[in-house]
Amino acid sequence: MRRISRITVAGAATASLALALAACGGTSTSSSSSSDGGKDDKGLAIAYDVGGKGDQSFNDAAFAGLELAKKDFKYETADIEPTDGETDADKQQRLESLAKQGYDPIVGVGYAYAAAVKGAAEKFPDVTFGIVDDSTIEAKNVADLVFSEEEASYLAGVAAAESTKSDVVGFIGGVDNPLIHKFQAGFEQGVKDTNPKAKVLSQYLTQTAEEGGFSSPDKGKTAAEGQIENKADVVYAAAGLSGQGVIEAAAANKVWAIGVDSDQYRQEALAKYKDSILTSAMKDVAKAVYNLAKSVEDGKPETGIVRGDLKSGEVSLSDSNPKFADDTELQDALKTAKEKIISGEIKVKSS
Repeated sequence: MRRISRITVAGAATASLALALAACGGTSTSSSSSSDGGKDDKGLAIAYDVGGKGDQSFNDAAFAGLELAKKDFKYETADIEPTDGETDADKQQRLESLAKQGYDPIVGVGYAYAAAVKGAAEKFPDVTFGIVDDSTIEAKNVADLVFSEEEASYLAGVAAAESTKSDVVGFIGGVDNPLIHKFQAGFEQGVKDTNPKAKVLSQYLTQTAEEGGFSSPDKGKTAAEGQIENKADVVYAAAGLSGQGVIEAAAANKVWAIGVDSDQYRQEALAKYKDSILTSAMKDVAKAVYNLAKSVEDGKPETGIVRGDLKSGEVSLSDSNPKFADDTELQDALKTAKEKIISGEIKVKSS
């Protein structure tokens, strides 16, 4: 397995230039700095997970990585929206269409693309594929871009336990699956290790993604309101677009929300709620996507499992909120916990 050194990614996503892209599936966008649009000018393409671009979280982070690659490598990029009720075959056809058009690498954003990436990679062995949040594909031309989400979630638990006044905090998962169990397990452990008296209310919005667990702010809002009624004064959501509803409910009830995946305090769409966003448990999907593109550009494509964790700096807590950043006692507790996780003294549960 070949690995490429990770480099720092800066900058944020901006709106892509909307152009029609002949590919299976939902709305697609692309942009190019080339004049002929030829195959040699095509680079990174991403296919979004449920919720699509604009989720202020997971998908937008992938888009930020695409935008930086487009800027640095001066090539054409594409980003494709999901469609309602699509099958694995639909996803695979979308990826194969991008490969036929000359895009390389091609990234499926989310574990739901596992079957599609595996199938497309077999048909296009000379194209590098990536998949975010799945480690099951073993192929010479596939990079499994995964993260130790439980480590950032543990720190979120520490932050919640240090910040609660009621000794009740909440966790809301979008979909009841092994990936989101990692967020829950780390968060609950962080809370309990910090404040054994604290109670954690945990619940999931849906059993499957198709039911809207990652794409329904209304479901997130309702769930958060229920937890707040039960005295939760810090609520952490790992629920994609649904997390916006959790943040809205927290703001309305003057309690803390903890964001996920991206620094949600800085998200423009959430600006009116930002004073209620204590921090966000981040994973640097942008960096992972960009680094895969860079490895292909350098002629040494990443393959196999490529993991981001606290030690590598690719999972972390954001410190954009001054009330969070300036809380010395809280920051000391987080620093201690982080050091113990990195050293192995604290072993964070993933389920």
